[in-house]
Parts: sequence; structure tokens; C-alpha cells
Amino acid sequence: MPALVLLGAQWGDEGKGKATDLLGGSVDYVVRYQGGNNAGHTVVVGDQKYALHLLPSGILSPGCTPVIGNGVVVDPAVLLSELSGLNERGVDTSKLLISGNAHLITPYNVTLDKVGERFLGKRKIGTTGRGIGPTYADKINRVGIRVQDLYDESILTQKVEAALELKNQLLAKLYNRRAIDSAQIVDGLLAYADQIKPFVADTTLILNNAIDEGKVVLFEGGQGTLLDVDHGTYPFVTSSNPTAGGACTGAGVGPTKINRVIGILKAYTTRVGAGPFPTELFDEDGEKLRVIGGERGVTTGRDRRCGWFDAVIARYATRVNGLTDFFLTKLDVLTGWEQIPVCVAYEIDGKRVEELPYSQTDFHHAKPVYEMLPGWTEDISKAKTFSELPKNAQAYVKALEEMSGAPISAIGVGPGRDETIEIRSFL
Repeated sequence: MPALVLLGAQWGDEGKGKATDLLGGSVDYVVRYQGGNNAGHTVVVGDQKYALHLLPSGILSPGCTPVIGNGVVVDPAVLLSELSGLNERGVDTSKLLISGNAHLITPYNVTLDKVGERFLGKRKIGTTGRGIGPTYADKINRVGIRVQDLYDESILTQKVEAALELKNQLLAKLYNRRAIDSAQIVDGLLAYADQIKPFVADTTLILNNAIDEGKVVLFEGGQGTLLDVDHGTYPFVTSSNPTAGGACTGAGVGPTKINRVIGILKAYTTRVGAGPFPTELFDEDGEKLRVIGGERGVTTGRDRRCGWFDAVIARYATRVNGLTDFFLTKLDVLTGWEQIPVCVAYEIDGKRVEELPYSQTDFHHAKPVYEMLPGWTEDISKAKTFSELPKNAQAYVKALEEMSGAPISAIGVGPGRDETIEIRSFL
């Protein structure tokens, strides 16, 4: 039985939650392997809509064990609030597992994130202000706080004091802010220890054993390929690796155990926050995509920037992730256009470029080269098979598949759990 990675092939918000939930009934474990509560997944089950930020989407599937891996950064207050909200709606969250090696987002990480962005002014990155970046920075600087530290007060105290030694200097002398009391931070973190303890486990051991036993394990990326700290549009990226390689480091599973890598593609393109976006629209078409597609960030509440499908990005995602399949979402949003532009290449300094430029400068100056594809007006939300789609919708999907470099194995034709055409099984 397979171990699968499911990730965003654009700038995030492609509909990973729906794809994960669709597979959840057949999957034994769903694992978040990076990011934190800066990610957002919307899952529609029947007439119920669930907005998940930190928890794996598989938590909504009764037979599935949801796992927060060691590569995730965890805000304990957000975690417990999200669990409480789901429990109140009758969702069983008791099977959740959290890696003891996952790092904790502390109040001082959130403070530094917010004041740092304000300090940058026009040069700000556009972070969510939730402390994600500073927490990953602490991890790399080896002054981070891990979940397991909650259960040794002496170690926790030493680590918090060490972390605040420099941070208080920054807050007071650079940002003109009051220093943070370490004892108050320690007491606040310890207050979460008993509530979180039932979920804490050696998730690396559990997941490797599960794969060896033939269980189906799905690794779920929190953001998109173009937001990867190494392979995205740096510096306008997240602070971790949502690409496929991040699943190995963020969950402690070797690459030889991964069988399939599924990229989620929106039938057009969106991104939240600052940074280059070659196909971005500033006209009525952009507004129409935003309204029909409901393009507002689940976590941020910010309107998403909208543009036409970018095949250059899709090919890049196929390459850096080793994608075996695509799940194309929100095809229904494109219903009603007479013609639909698709970006097939870029023009940079008068030259046609068909692969994503490695140079930040070149990408900032890239102009989309469009190919026009015929649109359709028929309602596709009730289609259950590929052949039931209008001929022009079929041609659009086939064109995207050919341009992107991997087969499209499923198509989302509406927001509901059952509004999906499965062309070939992921399992």
C-alpha cells in the first residue's frame, strides 16, 4: 500500500484540504509535515464547512489518524482552540498525534514577527504575523522550544531564558518595546502541558512502522511549492519546505518509502501576500475570479490576488517535487468565459523563456505569453465522469495536463466533498 505526498503546486490555497479529505476515507494516517497555523484548509462535508489552520485535514475522517509531524511549528493556544471548536461540532479529535520534536510558537515569537514586519515598512514580506518565521529561526539557531520541553520544567526555563537574552535586547533597543519576562513565558507554556500530553508521541517511529505494515500514509503540505523557502519566490516565501522533500525531513520518513507525489493545481492561479506574480489580473476578469472562486484566505482573511493559469509554474512544480499526478481544482469557476488565456511561457528582456527563471530579477520582470483556449458556459458541477464535461472543458484539462508534465488524475468541479471527478485512483 502506498505512502503519498500531497502538496500545493502553486502559491498555496489550491484546495489541498478537499483533496486530503477526499482520500481520507481510504487513508490510515494523514500527516502535516511543515508550517504552522499560517496555513488554511477549507473542507466542505455535506452542508458543513470546516476551516482548519493547524490540524491535518484527515481529522475529519473517522477512520484516520491525524499527525502533526516534527517539522511543524505549533502554537499551543491555537491548537487547543481548534480542537475545542471541532469537539463542539461533534468531531472526534482523540486520535490526534503530535511529535514531541515539533517546535512551539511562543508569545515572544509572535511579538517579534509583528514588530519586525512593521519595522520593515514598505519592505515587509507580508507574513501572517503568527510567529512562524521567528519560530523556525529559533529552531535553526538552536534556541527553539520543543513540545517535549513542556515536560521538563528545568530545561524549559533554561531554554526560554537563553532565547530571551538576545530578543529582549532587540525589543528594548531596536524596537523600543518592553522586555519580556521569562518566568511569565514559562508559566504560560506549562499551563498547556497537561492538555497536550495525551497527544504527544514518537510519531517518526509510529509512521515508519505503519508504512512497513502496509498502512496508507498521506503526507500533507501546508503551503504551495512557490512558497518553499528554498525553491519558492524568495524572499516572499514561507519559512519551511512544503515541497515533497520536506515530507521526509518533516515527518522522519525516508524518500524510498514515498510511492506517489500528488500536486494540487487550481484551474487558474492565486497568491496571498507580496511577491512576483506574472499572470496577476488587475481588471474585471481578476475580480470575477476572486468573487466566483471565493478567493479570500482561510487563515489571513485577505483577498487573494488572482490570475490566469501559469503552465511554467506547473512544470516547475512537477520538476522540483517529482510529481506523479495532479489534482485540478476549481474548474467550475472558469465556467462562462468565451475564451480562457493560459500562460505557456514568459517573455524576459525580449526573449521567450519556457522554464521558471532561477534569477529573482528575471522572474520579477517576466511577462506572460498567453495561448487562448475556448471556454464553456455549461454547468459542470454535476459531472461525475470526464466524458460528462463539455468538450471545451475537456480540451482545457487535456491542454493543462500536456503543458504541466504530469497526468491530471482528479478534477474538482465544485466545493463539496462529492463534487469531484476521479479519472484514475491515487491509491
